[in-house]
Amino acid sequence: MIAPSPLVRIVDDDASFLTAIARMLRASGFAVKTFASAADFLALPELELPGCVLVDLQMPGLSGLDVQKALAGLGHALPVIFVTGHGDIPTSVQAMRRGAEDFLTKRAPKEELLDAVRRALERDGRVRADRARLEALRARLSALTPREREVLRHVVQGRQNKQIAGDLGIHERTVKLHRTAITTKLDVHSAAELTRLCMEAGEREG
Repeated sequence: MIAPSPLVRIVDDDASFLTAIARMLRASGFAVKTFASAADFLALPELELPGCVLVDLQMPGLSGLDVQKALAGLGHALPVIFVTGHGDIPTSVQAMRRGAEDFLTKRAPKEELLDAVRRALERDGRVRADRARLEALRARLSALTPREREVLRHVVQGRQNKQIAGDLGIHERTVKLHRTAITTKLDVHSAAELTRLCMEAGEREG
């Protein structure tokens, strides 16, 4: 399956600026979709598509900061680049603290804007790759049987087979069989790898 191309969403109520920026980004090789208001964008943010958001700070109705907050509330904060004709330091600080990729004026040089877009797309790519890896990891953990999960909890606590057998009231050979099944299903080869995997997946063993 071919991954979709990253999409730069541009949100601005200034029609001339919206057209000019969209044309410039398309000429630079980016896929672009434009929105004349924050409400239009939030009605269809298309979060499943990789990319970023280039949004005007001040717009009638919902502002750029409102867009940033709404995206975070949807559980996937697409990288946001703010552009403004009259930004102020307190607002830019607030935006950056909320995780904005950049905060630019509408008079910023072309290369400065392109660099910000490239960084935002790279960041989104990393986040999506991390999320996909975590989902795959949790899927592998979910394939374990309840007994295997019990054994796994003891393994990541550093307990030996004989101790695990005593704690669970089963034969040591059975523990070994469960450990073999666990390492096979999770595709790991040591207790240290199992521990790291559980930590990465957010498992709270024990």
